[in-house]
Amino acid sequence: MFLVMSDAYIALADGRVVEARGRVPGRTRGELVFTTAYTGYEESLTDPSYEEQVLTFSYPLIGNYGVRDERFESDRVHPRAAVAREFTEDVVEWLASEDVPAIDHIDTRDLVTSIREEGAMKCGIAVGDDVTPEDAREELAKCKGMSEHVDIGKQVSVDEPELHEGGGVTDVALVDCGAKGSIVSSLTDRGANVHVLPYDTSVSDIEALEPDVLFISNGPGDPANFEQAATLVEAFAGEVPIAGICLGQQVVARALGGTTEKMAFGHRGVNQPVIDVETGKVVMTTQNHGYTVAEPGDQLDVTQRNVNDDTAEGLANDELNVITRQYHPEANPGPHDTLGFFDEVLGMVDHDDTQRRAVADD
Repeated sequence: MFLVMSDAYIALADGRVVEARGRVPGRTRGELVFTTAYTGYEESLTDPSYEEQVLTFSYPLIGNYGVRDERFESDRVHPRAAVAREFTEDVVEWLASEDVPAIDHIDTRDLVTSIREEGAMKCGIAVGDDVTPEDAREELAKCKGMSEHVDIGKQVSVDEPELHEGGGVTDVALVDCGAKGSIVSSLTDRGANVHVLPYDTSVSDIEALEPDVLFISNGPGDPANFEQAATLVEAFAGEVPIAGICLGQQVVARALGGTTEKMAFGHRGVNQPVIDVETGKVVMTTQNHGYTVAEPGDQLDVTQRNVNDDTAEGLANDELNVITRQYHPEANPGPHDTLGFFDEVLGMVDHDDTQRRAVADD
């Protein structure tokens, strides 16, 4: 059993310092955000979209069904620290193995209320036998030097191209801005061959690949940090079908004349209702983003909106063969209301042309 306990303090940007129980020692800092998910803690902690953030779980007990690596969305934990009302020993051991500071025995309801009222805020965390409130304040002070426009893509993207074969003839160029593994498997399960490419892939590299679909993935932070991905969208719009999820929607919108903005506390959880503008059908979705599309521009139509705050959840241009979603259709452990998005994406491909090209290549 991993029963080591220690002191812990979290210094908040609103001036408070909150005492907690230390579960994994360390000192760190970042943007304090929360998720409302009551399952899927393994998926959340391995989601690259949480890079450089401190993740607070609003559900009180985290770890009640263990830790299994087949549920991971990437190969490591991405938040800089984890906060909960109570972590089980399984989760504590896992976070300790990855040197991710963790604290519990804290009023997460109060933390979440503060974030909802004041917005996502910077925090400093100090965990250990001899830490003091001042140690947490020192970590918070370091946040002043943290830029909103760092090259964060390098921290979450593949270094070299990877091919995941689905056995079909459709080739998807997935620009990895911090892609979840379930996006890849959702495409390969449908027969697509997925070429996972670095976030800074060049136009010439895409031209050499001759993909049937250009797909911009999810990822952390400000979409303005992913200028090269936007360049790819500009270069291939109208030439190759284009899709995007989460950050990918924001990147596509910026590339095609839209604008994005930072949200007060973002959408993070498994219970976000989304309405289809045309049909009026409402689905439940999983989301994890702190930025949103403010204006879609003249080239994109808003096809879906968030029921709670009316933000854009889906964009499209039928003539350019562009379709995007702000939420995660591939959500694990769920809900699975929107998995059909991947069928729509692959449905944009002219399969006759793809088949002819495959035969010609042979």
